[in-house]
Amino acid sequence: MNDSGEGAEHGARPERTDARRNKETLLDAAAAVFVRSGVEAPVRDIAAEAGVGMGTIYRHFPTRADLIIAVYRHQVEACAEAGPALLATSATPHAALEQWINLFVDFLVTKHGLASVLRSDHAGFETLHSSFLDRLVPVCTQLLDAAAASGEIRSGLEAYALMRGVGNLCIGADNDPRYDARPLVGLLVAGLRRTH
Repeated sequence: MNDSGEGAEHGARPERTDARRNKETLLDAAAAVFVRSGVEAPVRDIAAEAGVGMGTIYRHFPTRADLIIAVYRHQVEACAEAGPALLATSATPHAALEQWINLFVDFLVTKHGLASVLRSDHAGFETLHSSFLDRLVPVCTQLLDAAAASGEIRSGLEAYALMRGVGNLCIGADNDPRYDARPLVGLLVAGLRRTH
């Protein structure tokens, strides 16, 4: 099969679509396991969640770092794509913001684990962190602007500051099963509401 994409229109497209879907399913499963059990969760748990053999995971991701980085990128894209979708389908812009922040919290739990895995590759982590900010700050800005325009929250809130605050509340959630950041994050998001 030609991985360059050339000639993909003839015959290879269905396999490539299935392969991409299977890889996304695997990444979704890995993300769910990482959120529940941390990035050091056994590969067999990820394989069971995805309904595949461990060999399938190792074929796509030879090392744990490869898998974690792929999950990280996958979650960034899912979070970015969810923002506009939630605005279009939620009852209110504030409800969309709340749901998006919950997805962001899931991402942050994985991201904090990623930082420890990539400690030896500081430049690689910085590149990923910059791409995450470039992709997600505009989405959060769009959600905040919509909620402010609807009169649900105060205007002038900065997406980066909100994301940083949520991130700070999530520190430690990846390695302390007694700590669940969601109630505090929920209070933070509720506190954005405009007081009349």
